[in-house]
Amino acid sequence: MTWWSVVRFLHVMSAALWVGGQLTVTLVLLPPARRALSAGHRARLLNAVGRRFGVLTVAAFLPVQIGSGVAMAWHKGVTWASLGEPGYGRILAVKLLLFCAVMLAAGVHGWATGAGRPGFARAMALASLVGSVGVVLLATALPYT
Repeated sequence: MTWWSVVRFLHVMSAALWVGGQLTVTLVLLPPARRALSAGHRARLLNAVGRRFGVLTVAAFLPVQIGSGVAMAWHKGVTWASLGEPGYGRILAVKLLLFCAVMLAAGVHGWATGAGRPGFARAMALASLVGSVGVVLLATALPYT
């Protein structure tokens, strides 16, 4: 195992926690919460879960993703120009753009929740989740070298 294996492991684990957390909230927590809790209790629970997820995102997920991603790109020899080249460069460029869109959607989701716009918040949560799955799909499409 090399140092770069550890960096890649941290990148993958961090992404798994982010996407896994989104899927867990959506597929595991939400359905029983909708059935078992009143609207007020459900809102308080989901608000607490969302706040904790947001803090972990800012404190751990984003620093690990950005730090390990930049390190791996540097190690691979990625340049701004290579992001436009077919294959690895273009796939990585699309992955990065989608990742930025996912983070924006997640941030707007948090804002919309706090602003009392539940319909818009739901749409942004769904956009973030679908985009996150897309980021993982693109990551698996990157040629391993």
